[in-house]
Formats: sequence, structure tokens, C-alpha cells
Amino acid sequence: MKMLHMVSFTLLIVGGLNWGLWALFNFNLVNTILGSWPTVEKLVYILVGASAVYLATTHISDCKACASKK
Repeated sequence: MKMLHMVSFTLLIVGGLNWGLWALFNFNLVNTILGSWPTVEKLVYILVGASAVYLATTHISDCKACASKK
């Protein structure tokens, strides 16, 4: 499960950076890297979204700071 958490966290960071770059500079990093492969680009967006859902639902059990507040 730790590996799934690490991959999800990494994808969430990629998604967050991409949103930030898009908002600040109108620059889509994922599209720049994977623009020639639209199917792979869409898959990355799906995985980022799935990672956000996974981390949102498992956060309390994985986070030491939140788990201590129970």
C-alpha cells in the first residue's frame, strides 16, 4: 500500500503543478510533454483524478498528524 500511496502522491503533485502553471502562465505541462499522444495525456489526467480521490479517502489513516487527532 505504501507504493500506491507514493505513486498517488506523485501524481497529485504533477496535477497540482500543472494547474498552477496553467493558471499563472497559461502553460499546460502535461500537454507539452505528451501532446503527441492524446490518449496517454488523457490517461494521465484520469490517473491524477483517481489519485486525488484515493488520497482524499485514505488520508486520515495514512497521515500521522491527522491520525493522532482521532
